[in-house]
Amino acid sequence: MSQTTASVEQADAKPPQDPAKRKPPSRTTTRVVVAVGFILIAALVIFLFLSPPDPDARPTSLGFSFNSFFQWIGNLGPIVQIPIVLLVFGVVVAILLVLIEYAPRKGTGYFWLRLISSFAIPFIALMMLRPYQNAVLYVVPIALIAGGLLFYADYRAREGAGYLYQLTLFLAPAAILILVGLIYPTISTVIQSFFDKTGENFVGMDNYVWAFTNPQGFWSIINTLIWAIFAPIFSTIVGLAYAAFMERARGDRILKILVFIPFAIAPVSISLIWKFVYDYRQGNQIGILNAIVVAFGGEPVRWLDTWPLVNTFCLLFAFVWAQTGFAMVVLSAAIKAVPAEQMEAAQLDGTNAWQRFINVTVPGIRTAIVIVLTTITISALKLYDIVAVMTGGRSNSTVLGFEMVNQQQRFQSYGHAAALAVLIFVFVTPLIIYNVRQLRLQREVR
Repeated sequence: MSQTTASVEQADAKPPQDPAKRKPPSRTTTRVVVAVGFILIAALVIFLFLSPPDPDARPTSLGFSFNSFFQWIGNLGPIVQIPIVLLVFGVVVAILLVLIEYAPRKGTGYFWLRLISSFAIPFIALMMLRPYQNAVLYVVPIALIAGGLLFYADYRAREGAGYLYQLTLFLAPAAILILVGLIYPTISTVIQSFFDKTGENFVGMDNYVWAFTNPQGFWSIINTLIWAIFAPIFSTIVGLAYAAFMERARGDRILKILVFIPFAIAPVSISLIWKFVYDYRQGNQIGILNAIVVAFGGEPVRWLDTWPLVNTFCLLFAFVWAQTGFAMVVLSAAIKAVPAEQMEAAQLDGTNAWQRFINVTVPGIRTAIVIVLTTITISALKLYDIVAVMTGGRSNSTVLGFEMVNQQQRFQSYGHAAALAVLIFVFVTPLIIYNVRQLRLQREVR
């Protein structure tokens, strides 16, 4: 009886808690601390940019900096520069790999390795930018707060200490490149669009008003919209026709290569080829289009100077010639992915080839058609090379991409150029979002 009672008491007794297993930290506390830390960093950054510049302030560094490194390596010969750059790149990658491999491990030594590197990496990175003496008061706290947030969030991570640290090191190089090469220029361009050509005086929306009222800005917007509407439609229709007819043609691989070649040619080369096609001169014509016109008894035409819209569509056809190969390859692959059972079922229902193409093939490749349309539209919105080489924007043939560079390089009007760049961004962004959503829907279907 006593043994039975003892066994029942043992069963009812709670198992001893493992001291190694601690209660997972509260995510709410971690999020609040991290949010407050980011707010402090943002405030310090704002104060840094708003603080009045000191003309007598000198850059402060740790004895070496990115600037001094690039100046030193720039004085060396090209043959010596290559191995040094590769060596430095290898050392940086090796340090990151060592930290990614060893720092997340458990143990006192690894704990201190994470702690030191969390504070040291942001501090060294920011100090190597050589901040001015009056900016060190902001740069150092920013580095210390960033390092403290990294270590605190990593230490309280539910996945275990070292998880967020490792994840941050993995993502940091790409995140820095995106921040420096994409996010910062975007914000800077938007701000610049509200200042005058010198970038010193605030002018509000004047640059955008200029873009829609000045002939150069106005026609660049109109022509860009024409390109964005007609170029993808023409390219997709012709590419789809090529893809459909070549599926059953003999030597389809060779034919597809011939159609795809223009897409592989550099845009400048395409522009030169079509510039000869539209060439105009007195006497003997070397441009094939005017040669045909003259052969039938007509007068040569200044195709690239004929306005309105004639010169724009002449440029557009050169772009379509190049993009048709891209559309053909993508749509051809999509057509091959259409289930053969659907085609056989439609054939048994007594449909002809055209009906099968319209009712079976086209709906089956809808996603590919959308991707081709949006991709070519984005390329048309940021077009530069063809207009620059063939017309130089004369006779109201300019587009946003060319006019943006023209305003900056030729007229030194950075405000107008920034406003045109923002307009391109506004036109392109919805298409990119739509394209990404279509790709996600396609993956979900698969």
